Amino acid sequence: NLCACAGHVKNAAGKGAKFVFFPENFAFMGKRPGHAQEIAEPLDGPLMSAYRDLAREHKVWLSLGGFQERCDGDARIFNTHVIVDDAGDIRATYRKIHLYDAPFVGLMESKQAIAGDALVSVESPAGTLGVTICYDMRFPELYQKLTFLHGAQVLLMPSAFSMKTGAAHWETLLRCRAIETQCYVVAAAQATLRRFSNRAARLLLGTTPLLLAPAP
Repeated sequence: NLCACAGHVKNAAGKGAKFVFFPENFAFMGKRPGHAQEIAEPLDGPLMSAYRDLAREHKVWLSLGGFQERCDGDARIFNTHVIVDDAGDIRATYRKIHLYDAPFVGLMESKQAIAGDALVSVESPAGTLGVTICYDMRFPELYQKLTFLHGAQVLLMPSAFSMKTGAAHWETLLRCRAIETQCYVVAAAQATLRRFSNRAARLLLGTTPLLLAPAP
């Protein structure tokens, strides 16, 4: 997906964007069990280096989450959200805490991924970011801690929701997290035949979660 993502970044930067947000599994979407583990790389590997070069070239910040990060000594991977600044430096890495184990839709993320254990916030030109991934959004206490203990102003929730639960819950959950925390919410989502998206990306506002920027 690197070529496609590079095109999106170039296009956004050409229109004056300073921050580009990608969905969960932005770099690769596996087609079979074990596929993600096969292509996983460390954060200093060639694929993440290419995205860092992309940020540096176009002078934009990138939200890259989640990335299939290789874990030394374990066959499983980390689902990692990486924040890269406009100099191409990694400013923050968050490893998904709440893994998507939902046998009723045939998905068990814990079979391929290791859960993280740390909350992550980071300063950026868009404000203090609370960095999370997808299924985390079902756990409101995580966002309350990010907001009221870590000072987050903008909550990031890149997603690759399944069709069934996405259609029923995704936007409602985003609006709830915005209302509860009085934060902006940025949620870039996959839009494929297998993944739900309500027009791919949304920015929600505070108490009346006003839709500020639906994706085209």
